[in-house]
Amino acid sequence: MFSKAVFPGKYIQGDGAFSELPSLISLFGKKGLLLASRSAKNTVLPKCGIDLSTRSITVEQFRGECCEDEVSRVSAIVAKEQVDVLIGMGGGKTIDTAKIVADRANIPVIIVPTIAATDAPCSGCAVLYTTDGIFESVYYQKTNPAAVLVDVGIIAEAPTRFLVAGMGDALATWFEALSCHQTKSQNECGGYGTAAGLHIAKLCYETLLTYGVAAKIACDMSIVTPAFERIVEANILLSGLGFESAGLAAAHAIHNGLTALAETHAFYHGEKVAFGVLAGLQLTDAPMDESETVFSFCKDVGLPTTLEDIGLGNASRDMLMKAAEKACAPEQSVHHEAGVITPRKVLNAMLAADAMGKARKHAGMR
Repeated sequence: MFSKAVFPGKYIQGDGAFSELPSLISLFGKKGLLLASRSAKNTVLPKCGIDLSTRSITVEQFRGECCEDEVSRVSAIVAKEQVDVLIGMGGGKTIDTAKIVADRANIPVIIVPTIAATDAPCSGCAVLYTTDGIFESVYYQKTNPAAVLVDVGIIAEAPTRFLVAGMGDALATWFEALSCHQTKSQNECGGYGTAAGLHIAKLCYETLLTYGVAAKIACDMSIVTPAFERIVEANILLSGLGFESAGLAAAHAIHNGLTALAETHAFYHGEKVAFGVLAGLQLTDAPMDESETVFSFCKDVGLPTTLEDIGLGNASRDMLMKAAEKACAPEQSVHHEAGVITPRKVLNAMLAADAMGKARKHAGMR
């Protein structure tokens, strides 16, 4: 393998950045289709101040799940309307659907996240689920998005839980990158991780620890501050570049396993990833001071620290073993960790993380 790294064509972030969309569309095509989440279509677009109807842009509402049925539906619209540039506006599943549709149609895609809940916007891969929301596969595109347009004013208006979930997703970036670096494992580009990817992943972690709490407070007030902007960048750009060009490991595999349990479906991707980080630290025998730091961070910003926090307070060991087995499927990134990883080890790691989280809550610890 060779060392490989990938990046979006353009990244634009700022308060009011949405105003750049028409000029961006004109760079890449003449007829645009904007696939918008329900909240983006009904709440964000009416306040954006741009009359899309005069710019050959059709708006289509996303139906809620990034699955083959929805991809096929939107693909049919793209073909029928002869769309030559696709815009995905909303959260992670809307964005992923737009990326897959554009890739299959061989047209550029512009991503406009309305929340900073995942690192999906910048990446050249997408997660496909079943119609019932169970993880099915990762779909890799030929290229990363042509442009990522991040209006922090829009993101500040979203519920704080989204920003916090994004911090949970971003929290995994450094630990998974480090594991892949140490075991010489393949990154998400199909090569070895780059020094750039590894150091971006570390910067992502450092940014979270430094600015996470202040950004959460700003988001609670729906205001844009320098700390808020740094965390939006960490959640979307640093984490996106870091995970893709450095690699995934235990945390995301455990997340994928947890999606097999219906009780977790009400919780966001980043919330389950955060618990995956805590379990991954137990799985890899991380230094205790490192575990303490991560547990404290999760507590301070409101990320899960126990199984109960992701709907599994009453889950039996047999139930949890189903998640552990899915996390350890041959194609899962948990095998980028050192040593031989088994479902039993993953189950024990989840139970250990849960026990530590409970003990800290009982003791009133940060």
